Amino acid sequence: MKIDVFFTPLGSRDGDLAGRGVVVIDVLRATSTIVAAIGHGAKAVIPAATAEEAVRMTANLERDGFLLAGERRAVRIEGFALGNSPLEMTPETVAGKTVFLATTNGTPALVAAQGGEPVLVGAAVNFSALVERARAAFGAAADLAIVCAGRERQFALEDAYAAGRLVHLIGEDAAYSKKLISPAQAEKALGKKNKAKIEPLTKEQVGLIRAWIDQGAK
Repeated sequence: MKIDVFFTPLGSRDGDLAGRGVVVIDVLRATSTIVAAIGHGAKAVIPAATAEEAVRMTANLERDGFLLAGERRAVRIEGFALGNSPLEMTPETVAGKTVFLATTNGTPALVAAQGGEPVLVGAAVNFSALVERARAAFGAAADLAIVCAGRERQFALEDAYAAGRLVHLIGEDAAYSKKLISPAQAEKALGKKNKAKIEPLTKEQVGLIRAWIDQGAK
């Protein structure tokens, strides 16, 4: 019984995820947007690693059947109908449509997880359902990979916390590994050595994320 946790998509190599159950976690935004879109009637949400890829994927599709959505560094991509906010994914907007989504962190992680079976989307808003689906996938194969989207290819505390919570809830008897991040790298990513580039989350922000996730976790 094994669970691998990749703190960024860069931690996985070719073949690491093929045929395995995979959970992709992006606590802040992308996966919440996907959950909202599907919950409000979208036919599907197709992740793209870049805006250019999303445009290429839709080049030969009927214009009224899809929506382009996404952001780069929290700014809506020019020419796209929607950004990367769950609040934009209203039934009136997305019902019956296929949403092609390109984001800074979340969708590249989902693209990296292609080949997983199944690939589950992890967010705070669907955490209790995620636990049940991930537990079933882990129980069937005694194997699971958790991929954190991170922030701009770096360690993200909120994703790591969610991954740890998930491991605790579904795999208490499993051996698990943590890949790609060393204590020194984590320290730097959290801003202890490089505050000018990445500020760590405040105690209040961490508490909010913890409460947000835990409220649905059984």
